[in-house]
Amino acid sequence: MLYLVSGTSRSGKTLIAKKLLADKQIPYLSLDWLMMGFNDGIPEYGIHHLLWPNEIAEKMWPFLQGMIDCMLVDGMDYVIEGEAMLPPLIADLVEKHPGRVKAVFVGYAEIDVADKVALVKKHADGENDWLTNRSDEYIRDHIGNMIGYSKMIRNGCEKHGLSYFDTSDDFLGAIEAAIDFLVGDLD
Repeated sequence: MLYLVSGTSRSGKTLIAKKLLADKQIPYLSLDWLMMGFNDGIPEYGIHHLLWPNEIAEKMWPFLQGMIDCMLVDGMDYVIEGEAMLPPLIADLVEKHPGRVKAVFVGYAEIDVADKVALVKKHADGENDWLTNRSDEYIRDHIGNMIGYSKMIRNGCEKHGLSYFDTSDDFLGAIEAAIDFLVGDLD
């Protein structure tokens, strides 16, 4: 089974992937790693960290779709997590490979910017956190943009019949619900 975890920045995608690795021994690939490989290794492809997540998703999709098709031939359980997947593209993939692809999207469409900024700062991952060296204004702008992006993702999931889990009110509860949706039948 191929498990796809997408959504907005700071919504819990990597936490889901790490929990699936720790609890179910399902390895994961972060699309951030691929995007930065394009960014740093082959900048002429125009895939870089300054693009909006939907722009990265659209530019990376042909590569990602080819990679996913090869992974499905292999038949190994794997998690792919990252922002660079959009509901309409994933809906087509789920339809094309019934019973072989499960997908969830996570976001925070219903949270106050200041509340989310406080949570981001509280749970920052030290020096490895890309927001650590950013200004408060930058973080507020980023979170505001991601709230809007969460709403777009949520609407796309509703339109295409995909599962969306909102981490606005109960972050850990939504993360556990997303994990249960993906692999609850493995218990």
